[in-house]
Order: sequence, then structure tokens, then C-alpha cells
Amino acid sequence: MADTATPNVIRRADYAPPAFLIDTVVLEFDLVPERTVVRNTMRVRRNPDASHASNLELMGEQLEFVSAAIDGAPFANAHAHEHGLTLDNVPDNFELTLTSLCNPAENTTLSGLYVSGGNFFTQCEAEGFRRITYFLDRPDVMATYTVTLRASKADYPVLLSNGNLLEEGDLPDGRHFARWEDPFRKPSYLFALVAGKLVALEERVKSGSGKEKLLQVWVEPHDLDKTRHAMDSLINSIRWDEERFGLELDLDRFMIVAVSDFNMGAMENKGLNIFNTKYVLANPETATDTDFANIEAVVGHEYFHNWTGNRVTCRDWFQLSLKEGLTVFRDQEFSADMAGGATDEAARATKRIEDVRVLRQMQFAEDAGPMAHPVRPESYVEINNFYTMTVYEKGSEVVRMYQTLFGRDGFRKGMDLYFKRHDGQAVTCDDFRHALADANGRDLAQFERWYSQAGTPRVSVRTRYDAAQQRYSVTLTQGYGDTAPATRETQKGPLLIPFAIGLIGKDGTDLPLQLEGEAKASASTTRVLEFTQTEQTFTFVNVAQEPLPSLLRNFSAPVIVEYDYSADQLAFLLAHDSDPFNRWEAGQRLATRELLTLAGRAATGVPLQLDDSVVAAFARVLTDETLSPSFRELALMLPSEAYLAEQMAESNPAAVHAARQFVRKRLANALRKDWLAVYEKHRTPGAYEATPEASGHRALKNLALSYLAELDDPAEAVRLASAQYDAANNMTDRSAALSALLNASAANGGSVAAQQALDDFYRRFEKEPLVIDKWFALQATQRGSAQRPVIEIVRKLMTHPAFNLKNPNRARSLIFSFCAANPAQFHAEDGSGYAFWADQVIALDAINPQVAARLARSLELWRRFTPTLRDGMRAALEKVASQVKSRDVREIVEKALA
Repeated sequence: MADTATPNVIRRADYAPPAFLIDTVVLEFDLVPERTVVRNTMRVRRNPDASHASNLELMGEQLEFVSAAIDGAPFANAHAHEHGLTLDNVPDNFELTLTSLCNPAENTTLSGLYVSGGNFFTQCEAEGFRRITYFLDRPDVMATYTVTLRASKADYPVLLSNGNLLEEGDLPDGRHFARWEDPFRKPSYLFALVAGKLVALEERVKSGSGKEKLLQVWVEPHDLDKTRHAMDSLINSIRWDEERFGLELDLDRFMIVAVSDFNMGAMENKGLNIFNTKYVLANPETATDTDFANIEAVVGHEYFHNWTGNRVTCRDWFQLSLKEGLTVFRDQEFSADMAGGATDEAARATKRIEDVRVLRQMQFAEDAGPMAHPVRPESYVEINNFYTMTVYEKGSEVVRMYQTLFGRDGFRKGMDLYFKRHDGQAVTCDDFRHALADANGRDLAQFERWYSQAGTPRVSVRTRYDAAQQRYSVTLTQGYGDTAPATRETQKGPLLIPFAIGLIGKDGTDLPLQLEGEAKASASTTRVLEFTQTEQTFTFVNVAQEPLPSLLRNFSAPVIVEYDYSADQLAFLLAHDSDPFNRWEAGQRLATRELLTLAGRAATGVPLQLDDSVVAAFARVLTDETLSPSFRELALMLPSEAYLAEQMAESNPAAVHAARQFVRKRLANALRKDWLAVYEKHRTPGAYEATPEASGHRALKNLALSYLAELDDPAEAVRLASAQYDAANNMTDRSAALSALLNASAANGGSVAAQQALDDFYRRFEKEPLVIDKWFALQATQRGSAQRPVIEIVRKLMTHPAFNLKNPNRARSLIFSFCAANPAQFHAEDGSGYAFWADQVIALDAINPQVAARLARSLELWRRFTPTLRDGMRAALEKVASQVKSRDVREIVEKALA
């Protein structure tokens, strides 16, 4: 399983088209867990656009070669080796038949063909198909596939593959078969098969052109009652893609299959999407509001890949953001439309805030570390390591900027031209950019730098008001500040940055916007400035009073804005800005500034104090009934400890935790009556509804409960949380109550109520794996104390009968939650967290390198911490580097240590 060879660096500049092409693939599987036979018949021809090669080199891993035949005759000049199969002196155009064996039962990597829960599944992106059969396993080799599956009918009654079902029937010896055909050319990474004991929720819908389509959500029988929301999300996705982009489902059927052992969230295999159960299964008792929203988004994401990824795919893996960044943008727009349509800006802003929080906390950190890379990377050792926040989330922001520049209609014109030009092709990020530029009559050559420059740009802002001339000048300067060497190496010049701005008058209303040289003010009070130079000044005229600028409205570009707002100005924006995102942003800036000041004091042992003006600003938001509950919940949520630590010159998680907890306690005690009033007002009695409105009420109510758990005397909070836990008819309220009990317990040296609730939670849901994942995660992320450090709880839970390191969801729920989401406890000065991390990375590397590599990234920013923590992290990284064998983990730890 492990690849111990010296890793080769793959470079985008070295791309060459394949020497051979494969037009058709006919696969036959005799499915047996320990010994699956694969017969692969391909129509192969030389590529007229590539250099001549005498030999055909096919990729293959963990396969047992049986035989090769060309045009029906045995072919002796086939040589199997560790990385594939070489066929010497092949003709120009021929039929190649290969027979090989694989062992799905022993495939713990969950890449290729594997067995989970007694069923067969596949995961072929990025390079898993070579674990199934010898092949030109690269995305620019596209073929049509016909697939025949044969297996025991009793053990595997359901046999699924891509496309449309042609034929099925019984065979001798209790076996049966199914033959599938995918009429659309696709790369091998989109191949899929599933075989096992599954049942389906089915719906038949008509597409926009009137064609009937069969939709199926396949799960294990005991999970059928948790599939309705996934089906509804699929139907909504189909309708939305028809209405927003004019894109119809192109197959007769579309299938989703859920599996509990899965490295990713889901996979967009053509017509047969395979999902982690986490993003399919939901009912009110087992799934939270967040789970319902995530399922809708991920179902949408994988369905939208049918066009942005499948019908038009990537030429090579350096173009990964071509499909992922674009499709993340599409799923974000889908979720925003589901919440607020095209016109409810407040509801859409809530989704925007959630997305930007993730980007800034995770992708900005990635940009500042050793794994920093452009949206379109220039090189890699292991492609699985580049399924990153940069490729997905920053890639989505790059796509969003096209829409910001051209508007919805202009963006749609560009998408239409993109599909007209490239349907059925494997293309590049530049092809997408050219389609958007040509459709809108624009030169976007400068915009290419967003794909090729690593790092998070910084935009500093200076303003000047001339009262006599009623002119307001805004000077923008762009750069990257003190960035990592990897980031500096990619910088080629200034970016085209769409910078949205508004001007706010003293009464809190937006002022008209008229740029110098314009005949009159624009109808909109938000203007998108096209910022293209290193430094550029924009002058607004007829500005009757000195305004307060509202900068980068709706987060119009993935940059850091530097402007020296005073605390009073931020409070004013928080109260009055008409742009919902910037209203939230003002509160976050105010809180971040105060928290970092307090963290600095905590690090030196200075007593902490919180200014009353900060409490007053929070009180105004908390009691403002004109704001939606979902917006208030986000505005009242303090920046995360991880985000705050990254803003420090030397990250000090303990000091950040002390500061953040001090502020939470201060807000809890000062606003106790308001929190209680909000808690009572936003209860949601009656049957559970997974609507955005009901979810917003629950979110605000449960945030109030979490603050009440910080009270000096938490007895009231424990009473409310216990009552809520006992009476809950949904997982959102039950898990929030348990979390509040755990935090109240940590603050007060333990609680019988918390332990009773934990025990009850496990008894209720021990047969629901996804809920038990929550049980593990809640304990791994609890606050802990000096008397009861969380590392001891986590180590004990590692021995729990329900814990299984081989299951990625379970590993993530406990180990990842502790290492990535509990910074104060993980970064203990005694180094116990780092020793634990090293042991788990090494253990996972031997089982599943992809999952191990994700965990390995927890320490990649080690150089930014205090000296004591740095020493412990370096020792842990060196231990991992000396013992792991996979390319996946080695690339990460070696870059971190370099």
C-alpha cells in the first residue's frame, strides 16, 4: 500500500498530451471480496497530437496481472511492474484486452474498489481507477464505458454502475448480472460501481424539456427513513440548474448511494454519485440544522458537477479548480437562492457570511503556511494533497469575481459560451476565463494572475475629504505584506480586484455615488471599483458631507482590507451599514481588535478588562428585533480561537482562550436578562421544520443558551439545558443542550447533569453511527480544565468499543476534532497533544494515507507559535517524518520542516 520510492515532483509546465487515446472501454467484473476478476477491453489508438511512442505505458497499483491480448490474440510483450504495465511495440490502432485481479476486502485506503459493510464501492478520483485495472488513468483520456457486473445474488442483490441500465438477469450458481452503458465520454476518475444489499427511495420527475427521469437514493435498509431530505435536495438542484443556467439532466436516471466508509464528502461519478452517509442521511432526531443545510449543499454540489466537471472536465489535475472552484460557487449560489431567492439580501448575506468565515479561518491560514499554492498549482508530489481550501474555496471566490464584474446576466452569457465551446472536452482554467471574457467583450489577461499567484492579497485604504470641493478620494494600494517564501515566488504583478464600496452619511443612510467624470450619480449606492494598479485613487464628487466608507461590500474579493477604523466607527457601521455582510464584518473587527488586545494582556499576566462600549454594541444587536435571528446569531458569535491565534505575531492559543472566555463570561453576566429573554422568545415549539426561518430561531436560542452556560452561577443554565435536552424533538436542540451542559461542567469542576446527559445520549443513539460521531466530537471539543484535560478524555475514548480508526468519519469525529477544533487543549505546553497527534498520523498512514495527510496538516503552521510550542511541534513533525511511508504524508511534513 505504501509508496516508499523517492517522490517525483509533477509540474504543470511539463504537461504533454497522452501518446495514446482510448475511445471505448468494456469492463467485466466478477465481484468476490478477496479476489475480484476484472476484464478490460479497450479500443486504443495513437494520439495524432502527441509525440510518437513505441510502447504503451499503463498505470496500475496493487493489481495482479493475469493476461493481455491485442485484437484477440495473446500478447507476450506485456510487463507488469510496481506502478503499472508496459506493452512493447504496439500497433497504431488496436483492441486491447487485459485481465487482472484485485483484493477489495483488504483495501483500507478506500481508493479504487473496496468493501465496506459487506458491500462493494469505488472511489476513483484522483488516481483510484489504476487500483481497479491497468489504464491511462489521467483526466484528458476520455472514453465511453459499458460495464457488466456479476456477483452472488444473495449477497449483492443490487448491481449499479454509471449511466443507463441496458440489461440484467440471473446466472448459474446463484449469481446474477447487470449491464450498464454510459453514452457520454468521460475520464476514468468518473467511473463508479456499487454492489450490495441496498434499498432506494425513488422519484420520477420531468425535465424542463418534458423527458421523464428516474431519481434514486440508495442506502442500507435501516437508513431508508433518512433519505427524504437528500431526495428533495436533488430535485431542487435539478430545477435550479435548469432555471439558473439552462442545464438539464442528460441521463435517463440519476443515482445517489450512501456509504459510511468514505474519504471525502461525496463524489460526482457520472450518473452514480457516491456519498459519505454524513451528507445523505437526515431526519429531525438524528441530524442538526447544519446537517440539513450541508446535505442540501453537497447534493447540489455533486449534481452540478454533471456539467461543470463531467460534461466539461479538467485537462490535467493542475486545473482542479476549473471544476471544484466553479462548482463550489454554484452550490453556494444554490444554497443562497434556496434561503432567500435572488432578492432577499439579508437571507443571502447569512449564507455569504458563513462561507467567508470558513474561507478566512481556513484558506487564509493555508495561504500563510508551507502548503501555500495558487488556485492553479504549479507542481505537486501527491495530487490528493491538493484537494485544498485554496482550490475549492478561494477558487470559488475567483469565479464569484467574474459575476461581480459582469453581473448575473453577463456571467450566464459566459457560462453558455463555455459549454458551447467545450462540451465533451478536457480543458483548462484559461479556457473558462477566455469564455467569460469573450462573452462579455472584455480583456481578462490580468485576471489570470488570480490563478497563478499564491497568497492572500492585502488592500490598504486611505481616504481624504475636501469639504470645500465636496470631493472624497479613496486611494487603494495592493500587495501581499509579509508573506511566506512560497507565496512571494509566484507574484507577477497587480491583480484585477473588484472592490465594492459604499459611502455612509452621518445619519446612517447611504450617500449617492458619482465618480469624477460621470454626468450623474448612479442608481445604486454600492459601486464596484475595478482596481487594477498597485496604487489607484478613485474620487467621488458632490459628496455633501464627510462620509464613513463601507469597504469591500459583500466581500467582493478574497483580500484582507487594511483601514484604521476607530471603535466608534465600527460600532456605527454595526448599527447602520445597509450592506448586511459589512454590518457583520464591523462587529467581527470590533471583537477581534478587543480580543487580540486582551490576549496580549493574558499572555503577560495583566488583569483583563472589557470596555463597556463593546458590551453596549453587542447588546444593540442582541435586542434589535429588526434583524433576522440568523443574522444576529452570526453577529453575536465571537471570532474562533484558531482565527484569533493566526492574527497574532506569535500564536498563543492559551492566551487567546483566556481572552475569549473572559469576553464570553463578561457578555453573559452583563446581558444575562437579555440572553434569557432571547432564549424564551426564540423557542420553536411544535413539529420540527428544517426551514431557514426556523433554523435561525433555533440558532439564536441555542447561542443564548451557550452564553448563559458561562454565567458565574450557571445553575439556571444547567436547568434550562437539562430541560431542553429532555424535551428535545430534534438533534439541533438536543446536541446544543448537551454542549451547554459540558461547558457549564468545565467551568465549575464537573457536573452530574452533564455526565448523565452524555450517558443517555449514547444509549439513545448507539445504533446511529453519525450521531455517535457527534457524541465523540462533543467530548473532543469540550473546554476541559487543568483538573480534567481533554487529552485524557480523548485517549480513553480511543479505547471505546464504538471507536474504529479505520472509519474516516469516526477518526475525524474524535482525533481531528481534538487536534483541529480544540486549540487550547491540543496546544498544551506539556506537548501531550503533539505526541498524540504524531502517534495518530503514523497509525493512520499505515491504513489510509489520504486521511493521515489531512491530519498531518494540523501542525503545518508550527513556526508561527510561541517558542515552547514550536519546539514540541517540531519534535512531533520530525518523529512523523522519520516513520511514515506514504507520499501523501511525507509531502506535507517535509514541506512543513523545510
